[in-house]
Amino acid sequence: MIWEKLFSFVTFTLCAFGGYNLAHASFGHPYLGISAAIGALFGLAIAPFLLRLLKATAKAIDGYLQRIPLSDFVAGAIGLIVGLVIAALLAPAIRLLPFVGRYLVLFLYLGSSYLGTLVALRKREDLGSLISGKKQDGTRSNRNLPRGYYKILDTSVIIDGRIADLCQTGFLEGVLVIPAFVLDELRKIADSPDLLKRNRGRRGLDILNKIQRDMPIPVQVLERDFQEQLDVDNKLVKLAKLLDGKVFTNDYNLNKVAEIHGVAVLNINELANAIKPMVLPGEELAVQVIKDGKEPGQGVAYLEDGTMIVVDGGRRFMGQRIEVLVTSVLQTAAGRMIFAKPKLMEKAL
Repeated sequence: MIWEKLFSFVTFTLCAFGGYNLAHASFGHPYLGISAAIGALFGLAIAPFLLRLLKATAKAIDGYLQRIPLSDFVAGAIGLIVGLVIAALLAPAIRLLPFVGRYLVLFLYLGSSYLGTLVALRKREDLGSLISGKKQDGTRSNRNLPRGYYKILDTSVIIDGRIADLCQTGFLEGVLVIPAFVLDELRKIADSPDLLKRNRGRRGLDILNKIQRDMPIPVQVLERDFQEQLDVDNKLVKLAKLLDGKVFTNDYNLNKVAEIHGVAVLNINELANAIKPMVLPGEELAVQVIKDGKEPGQGVAYLEDGTMIVVDGGRRFMGQRIEVLVTSVLQTAAGRMIFAKPKLMEKAL
C-alpha cells in the first residue's frame, strides 16, 4: 500500500529530524556533529515503536467511527462547532477576570464543546427533522402534514387481507406504516405449531408482500420500538400519538383502547358495514334459507356481502330459494341484521 509506505517514510524522517534537533539543542557546539548523529540514530530507533503505536491508534479510532451512526457523527460535529462558537464569544469577557481569567478560558472551551456535543447527540432526531424534514426513523416530520397522514397497520387487519383490496381502489392517501413489532408478531403467528394460526400468519405475510410490491400507496416499515411497553396494542397507540397518525384495524378491543387515548381509528369492519347496500322495510329480496335460526321456526339466509337475514317462519323452506319481504333492519356493533318473512305467507294473509 503506497499510503502506508509514505506514512512510514514520513514518520521515520520526522523522528530522525526530531532526534537531530533535540541533540543539537541539548549538547554544546564542540560535540555538535557526534550529538546530532546520535540524536538522528535515536530518532530512527524509536520510529518503529511510534509507527506501530500510531497505526494501532488509527485502527482503534477507525473501528470506533465505524460503529457510530452517521447521524450521531453529524449531530456531534454540529454540537461541537456550536459549543466552540459560543465559547469564542464568551472568551474575551472571561479573559478579563483577574488572576484566573486565562485559566477559565480553557475550561470554558472544554465545557462548551462537551455540552454542545452532548445536547446535539440527545436531540439528534429533532436536529435531523430540522435539517432534512425527516425523522431518524425515516418518517417525514409531521409538522406540515395533515393529521392521519400515516396509517399504522395492526396484525389483525393485515391477516384479514381486505386492506390490499382497499389500497388497490385508490381511496387511501398518505403512507401505510408497518411497525417492526407488528412484523415480529406476524412472524411468531406464522411459526406457530397450531396449523390454523400458522396459515393465518403466512397469509398475513403474503398480503404484506403484495401491498409492498403492487399497491400504488407508499408503504414504510418502521423499525422504531417501545421497549417499556409489552403489549402490541399499547405500542400501536403510542406510535400513532407520536406520528399523529391513525390506527388501521378490525380489532374491537384495540378500537376502544385507541379511542380512550384520543387516537383516530380506521376500522375496516365499520367501513364494510357502511358501504353495504341499504335495505328498507317493505323491500323484497330473493334469498336461500341455509340453516335454522335461534327461535322456533326461524330460518337464516345471507346476502352476497355477508349480511345475515333472519326469516321468520323460514325453517320449512330450508335449502330453498324464496322471496322474502323485509320487516325491519337492526344495526349492531357486529354489523347489520335484516328481519324478514316469506312473501308466500304475506300473500296467504
